[in-house]
Amino acid sequence: MTQGRPDGRNPCPSAPVLARRAVVTALGVLAPSVALARVVAHGSAPAHAVAHHAAPHGARAPLHAPGIIGQARPPRPLVMLDPGHGGKDPGAIGVSGTYEKHVAEAAASELQRQLVASGRYRVAMTRADDRFIPLEGRVDIAHSHKASLFISMHADALLDRAVRGASVYTLAARASDRQTAMLAQTENSADRYGGPQVHATSPEVQEILASLVTEETRHGAAHMASTIVSAFRPRVGLLQHPSRHASFVVLKSADIPSVLVEMGFMSNHMDEAALRQAAHRAVVAGAMVQAIDHYFATDSMVTHATG
Repeated sequence: MTQGRPDGRNPCPSAPVLARRAVVTALGVLAPSVALARVVAHGSAPAHAVAHHAAPHGARAPLHAPGIIGQARPPRPLVMLDPGHGGKDPGAIGVSGTYEKHVAEAAASELQRQLVASGRYRVAMTRADDRFIPLEGRVDIAHSHKASLFISMHADALLDRAVRGASVYTLAARASDRQTAMLAQTENSADRYGGPQVHATSPEVQEILASLVTEETRHGAAHMASTIVSAFRPRVGLLQHPSRHASFVVLKSADIPSVLVEMGFMSNHMDEAALRQAAHRAVVAGAMVQAIDHYFATDSMVTHATG
């Protein structure tokens, strides 16, 4: 037996102990290489991770700033669609009994579908069901959404049932013609359905409101109206003078270009029959999408390119 030291420790390790130490040392050297080989073989680690593991002990892999791909895209413009009337306000009643409020909602829903499908716009509607909303409340909704464009959709009626065709209206203190003045008076009286707490704005106040609209917004609205007329001309019947203006309460926003589109007249049996057809409403919506595309593509004429 080997004689031990006074402190109780062996003067030199035994053969078994030396063998165990040799195995542990060998495993310590091989373990990182084996682990690295497994990572590379499975392809689960990116190149920079491999480089980090392969670096000498205590060394750090260099850090690199992320690459700049490009500037973030601006938000898509928000188009506010306003189906006229609704709820206890039926709007015009067609020669066969069709309600304007239903035609307006159906046409606006189709336009919303096409605009969303294009992927170029965000779209909101003042109403998506059959409810009554005061005229000024519609403008407030557009402001709350920070809309870039406001389009009110209608299909009114006239005493003369022979009159037919679409037209587009912008805001002005005075009407462009007698027919438009009567139309504006009819549209502005919609608030009578709201009861005593809702009152249509007086002509004097309407004139003041119209004067507050910025010149930039006026130019934007006029540009939008002209593009709609141009888009309608080859595919949708128009009035003889389709671009008109009057003091419409719903168009009074000072900073959102706003237009009112009369898609036809419910008092004319041909217009009413066409507007009852989904295929015709799709054509109207398609022409309006084309007009909206042109409007936002013409940056110099647009007052609010983003919402």
